[in-house]
Amino acid sequence: MSEILEPASLVVRRPRPASRAPEYCLDASAGHLLRLAHQRYQAIFQDRAQGLGLTGPQFATLVRLSQMGRATQNHLGRLAGMDSATIQGVVRRLIARGFMRTASDPMDRRLRVLTITPEGEAVVREGREAGMRANDALMAPLSEREREQLVTLLRRLSPG
Repeated sequence: MSEILEPASLVVRRPRPASRAPEYCLDASAGHLLRLAHQRYQAIFQDRAQGLGLTGPQFATLVRLSQMGRATQNHLGRLAGMDSATIQGVVRRLIARGFMRTASDPMDRRLRVLTITPEGEAVVREGREAGMRANDALMAPLSEREREQLVTLLRRLSPG
C-alpha cells in the first residue's frame, strides 16, 4: 500500500507553543537567599557580641589584621573583601576607637602600615567567640556534612 502525501499547502499545522523563558523567582534566587542568610547571621552576631559595638566589616578587618600582624590599608582591604573607600572609613573608625594604629614603614617612609593594638586583640578574642556562636546558631538546622558542603560551595562562589 502506498501512502498518499498531501501537498504542503493543505497540511494543517498546529502553532507551536511559544517557548517562554523561565520566570524569575525571588524565592529561588541564590543572591536573595544569601542576602537573607547574611542578614540573619548579622542579627545573631550582634546579639551574641553585645557590647563590642562592631559592624561586620570592622570585625572582619580586625580579624584579618590580627592574623597578619601588620598590613597596608589597601592590602588589608583586599584581605577583608572591601574596596578602598570602604576600608578607609573602617580603618579610620577602628583607629579612633584605639583598636589599631598606623605608622610609617621603616623600609619605606611613604608607606603607612597598620598594626592591631592590645585592645583590638581583646575585641577580636571576644568577637571570635561571638562569631562561632552566631555561626553555629545560623547553621543549626544543617547536619555537619551539610555545613561543610555549604562552606565549600560558598568558597567557590566567593572571589579570591
